[in-house]
Amino acid sequence: MGINEAENEKETTKSFTTKLKNYLKNLFDFSQLDTKTILYIIIFIILIVLSVFLLYYNYFVDETFIYILIAKWFVNPIWDLGFIGIFLFIAIMGIQGLLVPIPSEVVLLATGIIWGWFLGGIMGIIGSMGAASLCFYVSRRGGRPLAKKFIGEKGIDMADDLIRKYGIKAIIVSRLIPFISFDVISYASGLVDIDYKKYSIGTLIGSIFRAFFYSVLGVLLGFSPPIDTGDVAQMRSQAEVFNWVLLIVLAVLVLMVVAYFFTARYYEKKKQEIKD
Repeated sequence: MGINEAENEKETTKSFTTKLKNYLKNLFDFSQLDTKTILYIIIFIILIVLSVFLLYYNYFVDETFIYILIAKWFVNPIWDLGFIGIFLFIAIMGIQGLLVPIPSEVVLLATGIIWGWFLGGIMGIIGSMGAASLCFYVSRRGGRPLAKKFIGEKGIDMADDLIRKYGIKAIIVSRLIPFISFDVISYASGLVDIDYKKYSIGTLIGSIFRAFFYSVLGVLLGFSPPIDTGDVAQMRSQAEVFNWVLLIVLAVLVLMVVAYFFTARYYEKKKQEIKD
């Protein structure tokens, strides 16, 4: 290796180290934020840590943990309560929006198991609207400062530009595609400059196909309530199917975040080239 090549490599390493230090410094610098925003950021971080712990426990300690949790505290109680169970379902849809290990796609599968494809689809739409509103509100209150720290101002700018250009159409299309994470879109929408009314209309239109898609898929799984959580063999068999569905949903979620990060950088680069 020549002297120039060695110096260039040294400069590259130094530049990367400097960027990493600046990134970490900015990540933990809350001096420009008010107390309420800092509180929301702390809540976000707690939810992320809790989510990671639950995923670790489910996949490496007890593979039936999350499935039994959903069966005991979601499917069976709603089934036992009958009509009143609808209100419990709406509340749980809101809670799941805050916890990564229970994506809305998995909960929408349960609507087909509990109510069948038609009523399950209707319940899925109602629950989706409630969860979407909660995620949007939480994200709008404290998510933007946190997102800026993790993905940078450029990533937020790209989302703002897309919303300004396509508006409600972007929300409808993103909601229509079943394998695009519902909760990620809800949080992302709270970060950008979009009117809540337009967001709600787009979510309602896009949620119709999505809710019925997952309710039908839930029926096809063949699980019938009430689920006997005491049957170990059945729990392991059903949890295996559930965990694969959950893993696919989470993998798509991670790919979406990574793809968005690199797309935002590419978008900013092209935008800068046009200006120059």
